Amino acid sequence: MQIVDRQFDAYQAFVLGCKLFWTNRLYPELYALYRRRADEHVARTGQTPRDAEEVAALLADEPLARSYAWLERHLQRFKYSGRWGLAPTYAGAREAVEAELAQPGERLALDPALRQPDYYTAVDIHQHPGGVWSDSTAAHVYERGARTTTPLMTRDQDLHWRFTDMVVGMHRPKRVLDMGCGFGKSTRPFYESLRDAEVVGVDLAEPGLRFAARDAADAQARNVRFSQKNATATGFADGAFDVVTSTMLLHEMPPPVIRDVIAESFRVLEPGGVAVHLDFLPPDDPFLAFVHYGHGRRNNEPFMEPLARMDVCGAMERAGFRNVRAVPFEEMPGALAAQYKRWRFPWTVIVGEKP
Repeated sequence: MQIVDRQFDAYQAFVLGCKLFWTNRLYPELYALYRRRADEHVARTGQTPRDAEEVAALLADEPLARSYAWLERHLQRFKYSGRWGLAPTYAGAREAVEAELAQPGERLALDPALRQPDYYTAVDIHQHPGGVWSDSTAAHVYERGARTTTPLMTRDQDLHWRFTDMVVGMHRPKRVLDMGCGFGKSTRPFYESLRDAEVVGVDLAEPGLRFAARDAADAQARNVRFSQKNATATGFADGAFDVVTSTMLLHEMPPPVIRDVIAESFRVLEPGGVAVHLDFLPPDDPFLAFVHYGHGRRNNEPFMEPLARMDVCGAMERAGFRNVRAVPFEEMPGALAAQYKRWRFPWTVIVGEKP
């Protein structure tokens, strides 16, 4: 459902405008400032900054760096929890939201006995009040909030469609498992572009699964189903799928759980199948690491930095995968070009093949 409220729309548009200023203006200025300070550091010491911690020390007393960090933290808070924030606004429409999602239909299997992991419930990830699992309106809040991170665009510009096209280009799937499907945005391109394939989305959060199943019903999709499961132990048979995917899942769990998810993806793949995970791994650049680690702290994502520091390709290989690689992902045309100066996530595709 869409909220029809001029004050809400104006408030959210203002917050988004501020975020675009942060993305398009402040970030390039912060990088230029860093380059000046780095050059001064080289002149003094003969050494370039080696890691995110040295970059942080260079910028610690800079008003621009503090403003950049403050805006990143608080614009997200305003978006979710301000007077016309997403959480209170959708809470005011709870009855309509619950009615909309009340009849999940045959596409959805929920598990009321599923225990939510402690790491998952301990943090209001994304600054989403209560997390994406704990409230009947959470999926609507999550979906509306995601539009400022992964906006609704044309197929060529939408990262989910671009990711699906990449996966289909490397392995034409017949049976797809989408781990951590959320409210179904990552799953939809698969079931819409692969009409003859079986597509399954799994997630911990009931609200998101209800939302995803409702969307699939509206799309009259017959080749998809959603199930409430932990990606570390899905219960599917060995070799049940030929492609396993995830989108922005790995950075939301600690490294031991990531390794369990990787092991589970290997188990449920048939020989010759591929696992393809789209997530965030900053390149070997101390400034980009500094920005990325700071984003994780300011956005209540405590496992973003551990993933970036983790040898995820090594974990894939130790689980049995071969031809493992991590390659930068161009989430929209031109995003990987040298002249692209705006802030962006360090989108990376991690691929492994099961022998």
